[in-house]
Amino acid sequence: MERLDQLIRLKGTGRPKQLAERLEVSEATVFRIIDTMKELRAPICYDLERQSYIYTEKAHFKCGFYVEALDETTERNLSGGYNFGNMELLLKF
Repeated sequence: MERLDQLIRLKGTGRPKQLAERLEVSEATVFRIIDTMKELRAPICYDLERQSYIYTEKAHFKCGFYVEALDETTERNLSGGYNFGNMELLLKF
């Protein structure tokens, strides 16, 4: 989807068959991906003049994992309060 988003923003997808070849998937998969993006409210349509999928509004797809460091209190709460020091005490018990 990120690659397709990039091609749509560049207005360079080409026809569905060309897009399928570019993404190395079937045309049916291209249509399923487009449908999924539309279900996620992407403003996509096919522009016959440009022969490319385009966004009808300014849009950008973003998907991924974003990692941030946790402070000590948050980390302790996530582990149920059992940090390494507490584990040593429990193991001695």
